[in-house]
Amino acid sequence: MKSLPSGYEIRQLTDQEFLPLWKDHASRIFDDNSQIFRVYQWLSDTEKEKAKSLRESMGAPFCLNLGLFFEDKFVGWSTGHQESSETFYMRNSAVLPDHRKKGLYTALLTETVKIAVEKGFQKIYSRHSSTNNEIIIPKLKYGFVITSMEVTDIFGVLVHLTYFPKELRRKMMVYRVGDMKPDREIDSCLDLKIEWSEKN
Repeated sequence: MKSLPSGYEIRQLTDQEFLPLWKDHASRIFDDNSQIFRVYQWLSDTEKEKAKSLRESMGAPFCLNLGLFFEDKFVGWSTGHQESSETFYMRNSAVLPDHRKKGLYTALLTETVKIAVEKGFQKIYSRHSSTNNEIIIPKLKYGFVITSMEVTDIFGVLVHLTYFPKELRRKMMVYRVGDMKPDREIDSCLDLKIEWSEKN
């Protein structure tokens, strides 16, 4: 990982360590400029109990909490979890305003992807407000690609960004959206039965 500016460090945290730090800042960061529908607040007690039971029935998927610290003070984070045997969801990330424009978000992103890939995940994805260019642009530069759009009652219009660690899957995405013609590798994967000449 590229070295952080002086005084900064990234630490991997347990849920018990992470959640109190995150709660101190998350609503201020995300609620000031958005109208998030806090759907959980509108569930009945019975619905909340059922939701809790469903969460518990999912077992113990892999979770990752990274805390960004400046001189031992919590100033940013990235948190996510396993969705399937191949997919890691980057659920929430932020750097506090006084610490932005220093490459710290990219450092958190890089460390998150590194750990997720080491774990064996084949897809790493996130969801963002479709106008959140401060986050979308760094992720596109990193190698994420737009894989879908979503309209939700909770957040509104979201864009899904996905990173494929495996080069073949990145190539397949480029082919699928029409930005390249099939090559021999694509042909082999999809059994297109193209008759190749000596030239290609």
